[in-house]
Amino acid sequence: MSVKEKKFKKKKLGSYPFVSVIFSITLALFVIGLFGLLVILTDKLTQNIQENVEMQVFLNKDLSNNEVTKISKTLSSKDYVYVKNEIPQVTTITKQEAAKQFIEETGEDFVSFLGDNPLRDVVVLKIKPEFHLSENLAEIKKEIATIRGVYEVTYIENLVNSINENLAKISVVLIGFSLILFLVVAILINNTIKLALFSQRFLIRSMQLVGATSTFIQKPFLIRASLYGFISGVLAVAILGVLLYFANTKIEGLSELQSNDKLLILTGIILVLGTVVGFISTFAAIKKYLKLSLDELY
Repeated sequence: MSVKEKKFKKKKLGSYPFVSVIFSITLALFVIGLFGLLVILTDKLTQNIQENVEMQVFLNKDLSNNEVTKISKTLSSKDYVYVKNEIPQVTTITKQEAAKQFIEETGEDFVSFLGDNPLRDVVVLKIKPEFHLSENLAEIKKEIATIRGVYEVTYIENLVNSINENLAKISVVLIGFSLILFLVVAILINNTIKLALFSQRFLIRSMQLVGATSTFIQKPFLIRASLYGFISGVLAVAILGVLLYFANTKIEGLSELQSNDKLLILTGIILVLGTVVGFISTFAAIKKYLKLSLDELY
């Protein structure tokens, strides 16, 4: 008759169920990464909207081509004009071009009917986002109106004010929500690690009883927790990458709202956040167990 021996798995210092820990931390980091991705897309969309705020400068009818060109160059040199790829975003639309465009869109040749082109040459300039406050735009309008040859300066004031108000509201909401989300994620990761370490509390006490120092006890836990946090960050980034790739194939123009630099920064934040929060939560939990009495451990 054979004797069956029961084999008990020996607990190792610093080890605890890693699957549940990594799953929980990955889920938490994925949520904060998803919100970070939303912030990046919102920021890029906001930037695109702001870059397209235009001011139209209507010129006098009796100006020569050289005078029109001179006014255009003068406006291009202003510090409030938006510059893209080192090119000032200033466009001149002649009255002939404007008439041609109007005829193509409406199908009515008003020039032949009137015997003259009543339109004016227009210089359209895009304004830098930092000059979008109503006071700044009013000052710019006043300054341009003093340039010789300028007949009138216009921009859609109500639209600009509406954009500024909505952007301010969105910024407040995003900042508030990000702080709350960060706090929730930090608490979730902290509680997950505390629960995982709960099964190790008696092993920690045993190490204390045989004379192990606090540093010796903490070291394997901290290394493992940091590693789990980093792995969770990698998994969260991978899931986000797959989700973003799938979204780009389904939503037209979504890729244009993404910034590779900001996506790299978000990746770094997720990896660092997983590692740091895992380390700090483990350090706090072990420190707590090291101070508890035997009765309190039960």
